[in-house]
Amino acid sequence: MALKGKKPEAIQKRLKALFYGLAGVGKTTAAIQFPRPYLVDTERGAENDQYVKILEQKGGAIFQTSDFDDLINEVKTLLSINHPYKTLIIDPLTTLYNNLLEKTAKDLKEKSKDKDATGTEFGRHYAETNKQMKHLMQLLLRLDMNVIITSHAKNEYGTDMSVLGQTYDCYKKLDYLFDLVFEIQKRGKERVGIIKKSRIETFPDGETFPFSYDHIAEKYGRQVLEKDTIAEKLATIEQVNELNRLVELLKIPVETTDKWLDRANAENFSEMNEVLMEKCIKSLQNKLTGEAV
Repeated sequence: MALKGKKPEAIQKRLKALFYGLAGVGKTTAAIQFPRPYLVDTERGAENDQYVKILEQKGGAIFQTSDFDDLINEVKTLLSINHPYKTLIIDPLTTLYNNLLEKTAKDLKEKSKDKDATGTEFGRHYAETNKQMKHLMQLLLRLDMNVIITSHAKNEYGTDMSVLGQTYDCYKKLDYLFDLVFEIQKRGKERVGIIKKSRIETFPDGETFPFSYDHIAEKYGRQVLEKDTIAEKLATIEQVNELNRLVELLKIPVETTDKWLDRANAENFSEMNEVLMEKCIKSLQNKLTGEAV
């Protein structure tokens, strides 16, 4: 037996950041300042002239939807085709999350045999919705783009219902994805960022700073934020069919295929990238050959 650990190496990671704050503090304006923005506008708020002008100046594009499935399909496309965009912005994710909760509750209600069911019993709609949110998070981790998600804010309470401050109003595990979480506030005419979570040494927790793209680029690394996007080749239909054939033939347990999918940050075989898919196929082909001998 040999250990599988290897010497750690620093890698340049794309920015994955969460912006949250009260309405009107400038979350959208702050986000679309980033390089070549691809804005998923969930509230049709970016139709205003000020946003259109910035997007045009930045060479950006806008996609308007309030449907979660539309978002998933768009992220898959951004992941797998060549395009000029460098920053994906979902603004805000709160709207899509709440819409998905309502849709999931409705679906559960329709499937229930209980005529009094609401679909929200025992928080089942949260469990089902959060599975789909995990799927989105997996795709965003793979995406070779800066990712900025904005969220509405809500009060954070302490003992005796005292208000401690603000936190994001969305999927509870949303901040697990991000290396940086900023609360954005407006103080007079100035916009400031408060670092609420950081895995980046140059962004210490709790620091408050004048919020701007240039300030973040200076600390994060402008060359990382502004480099071109590289598309990921997804598995071909032929590869998917072959892997399904081998899995069935060799009676590979679900636990094993689930491990492959977790490693690939994929929900199904068609979402796996071409290289990982080929490794799985080769492994099963070797297993089949060995068994045949």
